[in-house]
Amino acid sequence: MTLEVLYVMVGALVAYLLGSIPTAVWYGKAFYEIDVRAHGSGNAGATNTFRVLGKRAGIVVLLMDILKGFLATNVAWLIGYLQIVDYHELFLYKLVFYKLIFGALAVVGHIFPVYVGFKGGKGVATLLGMMLAIEAETTLMSAGIFLIVLLIFQYVSLGSMLAALSFPLFLLVPRFRPEDPVVIVFGFLMFLVVVITHQKNITKLLNGEENKARLWRKKS
Repeated sequence: MTLEVLYVMVGALVAYLLGSIPTAVWYGKAFYEIDVRAHGSGNAGATNTFRVLGKRAGIVVLLMDILKGFLATNVAWLIGYLQIVDYHELFLYKLVFYKLIFGALAVVGHIFPVYVGFKGGKGVATLLGMMLAIEAETTLMSAGIFLIVLLIFQYVSLGSMLAALSFPLFLLVPRFRPEDPVVIVFGFLMFLVVVITHQKNITKLLNGEENKARLWRKKS
């Protein structure tokens, strides 16, 4: 095993452990003495935190979940900074590849967090942080799609899925097309992951039973 492979494996582990940080669970227990998984949808993510603990807690959890995805993805830069591989070689050939690996592991960590019995959230906020670290402009456009859908229909799940789909679709436009087409392929794969983690929501949407996000309602 080469030194590079060893450090990449360590980086992958760090990315997964960062993604596994159960922000919603730890924050809820620390400041509200509530496990959000025992309330609402039972999901350990930002949406359920908004629903159970209110806007302030939801915003904190959302930002932290985005941040952990962003940081885990950028572990790839650390490989070059520590001169584990040639920095020029990393930038030209391997940076996107490593970012995709580490970011994906962070999303997996959020969905299956080792710290709390592998029962986590749906990974959308962590995925957002990951894609901000890879394709910031296109990601912000996809975030705009999410906000538009949320404001019109008030369904977080629908906005999340359409935003996830819009990301690789935007990348197909020549103006935003990345140099490495693997990013486009990965975008479609991540959309599939988002759909899979939202299967229950899709059923509820089709049956007219999905909970709406009451954006302007104060928490009682």
